[in-house]
Amino acid sequence: MRNTHRRLVGLSVIAATSCATSNPPPGAAIPSEPDHLEVIRAGSQAQSTGAAASFTGHAKITPLFEPTEHTRAAGASVAFTPGARTAWHTHPAGQTLIVTAGTGWVQEWGGPKQKIESGDVIWIPPNTKHWHGATPSTAMTHIAVQENVDGEVVVWLEHVAEEDYRR
Repeated sequence: MRNTHRRLVGLSVIAATSCATSNPPPGAAIPSEPDHLEVIRAGSQAQSTGAAASFTGHAKITPLFEPTEHTRAAGASVAFTPGARTAWHTHPAGQTLIVTAGTGWVQEWGGPKQKIESGDVIWIPPNTKHWHGATPSTAMTHIAVQENVDGEVVVWLEHVAEEDYRR
């Protein structure tokens, strides 16, 4: 039976856009709106390995989309091998995780470690210290969506202690 104490939200894609609420001064440049849709082809984004300063174990990061002049949201698919996980970290505007494969864990500072599985959607509030990753025996992949606030999407902190991860 699934843990009913999870803070999960219904499956949705979060995209925040900024829009002007007043007229620009005379002579000011008016930002142009996109005049066409854009398709980012699968496999067109360069993958990277999670940096040792921010991850324990092996995590493959595939960017999906970045903030633009019209949006603040960024998204990536992160594939964790068994035992891999993020360091503790926060996001200034919060984060949504959509688990797409496998089983993993997520934990908020001071709270219980919670099991997450394919299909689960997790909302982490702004500036909430947390970590997420695979279990010791199973891989896990999720899509992570967060917003850029003043040029920042994540603040990396210390690694999750091995004894805390396995507890």
